[in-house]
Amino acid sequence: MNGTSPQSNIGQRWFTGGSTLVGMALIGILLVMLIPLPPSVLDILLSANITYAIIILLVAIYVLKPLDFSVFPSVLLTATLFRLALNVASTRLILLNGHEGTEAAGRVIQAFGTFVVGGNFVVGLIVFLVLVLINFIVITKGATRIAEVAARFTLDAMPGKQMSIDADLNAGLISDTDARNRRKSVERESDFYGAMDGASKFVRGDAVAGIVIVLINIIGGLVVGVLQQGMDVGTAARTYTLLTVGDGLVTQIPALVVSAAAGMLVTRSAASADLGREMSEQILTQPRAIATAAVVLFTFGMIPGMPTFAFIVMSAAMFVLAWNLSRAAAREEEEEQEKEAVAPPPEPADTLLPLDAMELDVGYGLIPMVDAGQDGELLDRIKTFRRQFALDMGFILPAVHIRDNLQLKPGEYVMKIRGAEVARGEVMMDHYLVIAPDENLGVKGIPATEPAFGLPALWVTEKEKELLSSQGVVVVDSATVIMTHITEIVKNHTEELLGRQDVKALLETLSHSHQGLVEELVPSVVPLGTLHKVMQRLLKERVSIRDVATILETLADHVPVTKNVDFLAGYVRQALSRAITNQYKDEKNELEVVLISPDMEEAINRSVQHTEFESYVLAEPSLVQNMVGTLQDYVRTFTERGKQPVILCSPGIRSALWKLLEKFFPFITVLSHSEITHDVQIKSLGMLRLPDAS
Repeated sequence: MNGTSPQSNIGQRWFTGGSTLVGMALIGILLVMLIPLPPSVLDILLSANITYAIIILLVAIYVLKPLDFSVFPSVLLTATLFRLALNVASTRLILLNGHEGTEAAGRVIQAFGTFVVGGNFVVGLIVFLVLVLINFIVITKGATRIAEVAARFTLDAMPGKQMSIDADLNAGLISDTDARNRRKSVERESDFYGAMDGASKFVRGDAVAGIVIVLINIIGGLVVGVLQQGMDVGTAARTYTLLTVGDGLVTQIPALVVSAAAGMLVTRSAASADLGREMSEQILTQPRAIATAAVVLFTFGMIPGMPTFAFIVMSAAMFVLAWNLSRAAAREEEEEQEKEAVAPPPEPADTLLPLDAMELDVGYGLIPMVDAGQDGELLDRIKTFRRQFALDMGFILPAVHIRDNLQLKPGEYVMKIRGAEVARGEVMMDHYLVIAPDENLGVKGIPATEPAFGLPALWVTEKEKELLSSQGVVVVDSATVIMTHITEIVKNHTEELLGRQDVKALLETLSHSHQGLVEELVPSVVPLGTLHKVMQRLLKERVSIRDVATILETLADHVPVTKNVDFLAGYVRQALSRAITNQYKDEKNELEVVLISPDMEEAINRSVQHTEFESYVLAEPSLVQNMVGTLQDYVRTFTERGKQPVILCSPGIRSALWKLLEKFFPFITVLSHSEITHDVQIKSLGMLRLPDAS
């Protein structure tokens, strides 16, 4: 499902050759400047200019966020060029035909010059100057300043936003597509405010040009009327000034409207409703302010000399509005209290017995983060993570049951799996976490430990966060800290979350495309319990079980021979070799590994005891101690390279070696030669040897 709105689709269908239309319009603007136009055509173009300005203003009001109108800088430029072209065309008509009377430049200019200002060119001139000053000094200057600040702040925040996107992507909170879309959004935001910073200069220049054009028209009209057309000075001044004022008003009013649209757009932040609805919701929810305004208006009405009727009428209207709003608020509060007063029905005892697969208990300080009614962002992040996990690992995680726990500290949380606590952590609301901070950061902060990986960290305030972000330091919020911790907990306990019911659901999904395969093999050839145990073993070593068909077919070939889960999992891993290889190779198609010497492989192989259903490792402590001590240096090398530690060995000892090492290095990966595809180049970082063989 794409992110294109229905409105944009309508706009695209309305004129399929939109780029052609824009090009023709720009050429038309150029022709308006060069070719003399009859007054009737100029009337149509001036009306179109007013319509264009009104549409721009209304769109700026109705959009939910500035980027929904990202084309506005270009629209602003075209509107300015259109007005200037009309100024040139109207100036030509006024100077050429002004001696014929006030209809010389069309009915629109005549109407603005006579009806709007009552035919008084002095009043019209003053009104024109007032409009220009309002546009130039108040609206345009403010919008320009806001655009400058927004452009600078947006540019300064770009590195931090990009790092935040990378952090969410690495934590599995978002997919690659989401990350690309968010990066594009950041780039569009930066481009938009940068373009607005430049486009606002056109509006200021347009206001100055309006004043200059008026002076040129008046002076030029007097010269043409008196010297060329033989008019007396008074008649020439009155005629040409009225036409000039009408021309100025008919172009400056749309300019004022477009400037107001620019100001509204750059002062808006992203919202869930349009400007009108937001203003009404935020202003009308304060009846005390409206009642106070009514009292002030009533006081003004009682002052001698003040227009009593006007102030009293407005005061009464405000009193009525405030009273109605107060009654509505009181009714809503009573309804809420009634809902809270209704006691919930007693919970049946049998509903208390089932355990949730995953639970997250939070302190009361974290409730806003997990409350959908308060726009809790953690809920959406958990949904996104579950979706991405299903794509990566091949099964849908059970829902996380979130509840508040008054026994916890305000910022504390506890993660449970099937009722048993597996991890807990604590965050500081309204603070941000700097992981592995440098001693020379320049901020004090509050020392802490990052809960997911146990790294040293620092809690900083909003102000300190902005300073660090401008320096390129990665700073994450509390929700990201908790979500990263949950992600690591799930990765370390994935096999516990896969139940037999989940395996049945996977088989049911597979039966839609491989009905014959499922009916033939399960449970007659491959028992459900065996399939469940093999899948759990794969997940424990972080191998995806998404290719259920391959897993089932492989087990069908080997279950008649052995029921040893380690052997069966090894056969399945070989069948999934390409997926496993792709998981660890780099972009150069290389795989960096640590090898095992033949004598150490022989020692490990001697310590393995096989039973009918599983294999056990009874290695000598000295062998394990030597292996772990040597491997620590290699793990450090992998970590410095930013890669997953991988050990490569023969298929016969792979499972046993992993069982030996996973107690000391839970994140380590052990691969066998039969699990590596032939097209991958193996790069050895070293070899584990027996002490006497070094």
